[in-house]
Amino acid sequence: MEPSHHIEPDAEAPLDFIRQIVAEDVQSQKHGGRVITRFPPEPNGYLHIGHAKSICLNFGIARDFNGVCNLRMDDTNPTKEDVEYVDSITADVQWLIQGWADQVLAFKRAGDPTGTGVLLNQADGQKLEPFYASDYFPQIYEFALELIRKGRAYVCDLSPEDTDAYRGSPDRPGRESPFRNRSIEENLDLFQRMKAGEFPDGARTLRAKIEMGSPNIWLRDPVLYRIRHADHHHTGSQWCIYPMYDFAHCLSDYLEGVTHSICTLEFEVHRPLYDWILEALELPRALPHQHEFARLNLAYTVMSKRKLLQLVNEGRVVGWNDPRMPTLSGMRRRGYPAAAIRAFCEKVGVAKRENIIDMALLEFCVREELNRTSRRMMGVLKPLKVILLNYPEDQVEPLEAVNNPEDPAAGIRQVPFSREIFIEQDDFREIPPPKYFRLTPGGEVRLRYAYIIKCVEVIKNAQGEVTELHCTADLDSKSGGATSNRKVKGTIHWVSAPHAVRAEVRLYDRLFTVEQPDADAEGRDFKSFLNPQSLETLRDCRLEPALEKAAPGEGYQFERLGYFHVDPIDSQPGRPVFNRTVTLRDSWAKIDQPSSRGPSRR
Repeated sequence: MEPSHHIEPDAEAPLDFIRQIVAEDVQSQKHGGRVITRFPPEPNGYLHIGHAKSICLNFGIARDFNGVCNLRMDDTNPTKEDVEYVDSITADVQWLIQGWADQVLAFKRAGDPTGTGVLLNQADGQKLEPFYASDYFPQIYEFALELIRKGRAYVCDLSPEDTDAYRGSPDRPGRESPFRNRSIEENLDLFQRMKAGEFPDGARTLRAKIEMGSPNIWLRDPVLYRIRHADHHHTGSQWCIYPMYDFAHCLSDYLEGVTHSICTLEFEVHRPLYDWILEALELPRALPHQHEFARLNLAYTVMSKRKLLQLVNEGRVVGWNDPRMPTLSGMRRRGYPAAAIRAFCEKVGVAKRENIIDMALLEFCVREELNRTSRRMMGVLKPLKVILLNYPEDQVEPLEAVNNPEDPAAGIRQVPFSREIFIEQDDFREIPPPKYFRLTPGGEVRLRYAYIIKCVEVIKNAQGEVTELHCTADLDSKSGGATSNRKVKGTIHWVSAPHAVRAEVRLYDRLFTVEQPDADAEGRDFKSFLNPQSLETLRDCRLEPALEKAAPGEGYQFERLGYFHVDPIDSQPGRPVFNRTVTLRDSWAKIDQPSSRGPSRR
């Protein structure tokens, strides 16, 4: 199976250590020069930013070396997996690599019993599904029988608790199970009866016969199969015994012809078992080899699926796709571009040591991408009405505004200007602080694309709150006009009050207040560090009229405020909802301790 085109690695850029291994294997014609990788998530939750690094690495290697990458669900645990997670994973992967490495994405053609992979751009309009480890259950079962016949596996009657106790500990060798020396015939009979559903959950397991005294605890007769009378999201009630991850993973790699099985560092101690299983079966052709790299740890969040599920189930967030979550679906809903996430993963790089990456680096990549691609608009989040006393009441003036100063091809738009406008409440102060260059009583400020105005009267309500400003406009100071050279220190944004679109705007911030919420030295629960200011909802914002028809999923820069994204779920026609993707500058830099600044900590 060949991708549609070949992209050579950049000869001038140094290869990371994983790509260096792949390059050497291709050069030596190991695996016949083929490169097949895989991204194998378990469908027990939504993908998060940590998975993005693995996706970019596996698909990027396949792209760089004219290979293929399989998307495979490692679905060996029926009680924790669900079709919802399969669908979300598939959508997230396609979104993240679309236009970057989708030409190497291999899917299983739906309904094809052979499991033959097809490339995404060769689907011919047919529904495509990922590969499933559960599709290989018949072959994996036969491999288990073969290990029994070779005397390399046995059926054990120890309870799960006794199995753990017999295994020992890193500083204490394990003890052999009293069932370890059953005959091959008895083991075959018992294992087949396990498959037939004769025994209850936990009554028996199939274990590899390796070495209970091994310093590597994973080689101490690991469990290969357990009994679990539970329907499976993909195979239904067909099976009541399920292979353990370590047994299914290496065999799934082998069956798919994977050449480079790339895992995170926590699987390094599992690699001897990975190799033992493949070698004990004496399989033909070149075997896959596992390589490990450091996973991505992002500050100010948690990456554990269990903890993220806890946040969802307890209603601490609105769901897996809450824009505050580190999930790819949450980031997509918030407005993070896929290109920015890929750039972030590239900047983080591929290392052999764990480190904590500062959230500021991810936000920097998001700003870089959005600054280049986003149309500019004006919106007022906390409106304060301004009446221009000397501007004609019935006049509406179309003013020209630049859509994107980074992209001249984006052109200009017309923004209506009238006697009544809204400005931000924060852009007026009765008693200004030092170096405040916005509007004050008797002070002047320029309106973006428009005129210089002067505040001549402040209107307040009975509580003493400022409700309205009366100003005059210097009608000879129009931006871009022949007499617009008069300078003032401040420029603010605005929207025309009669033309403004009402909108809800959600201001999102980091979900946690500390860099490592799940590593507290005093043992406090990670939820105790949730940021109470992680969401502020503003329901009476006023935006440019052009934003009334903003489509779900579109993103903009609101001038002077940040980047905003039309919520794809809650927006309604004529009443858009915008999520703040990221501020224009790093608002956390001034409150972070110096030691937590910078793109990464090693």
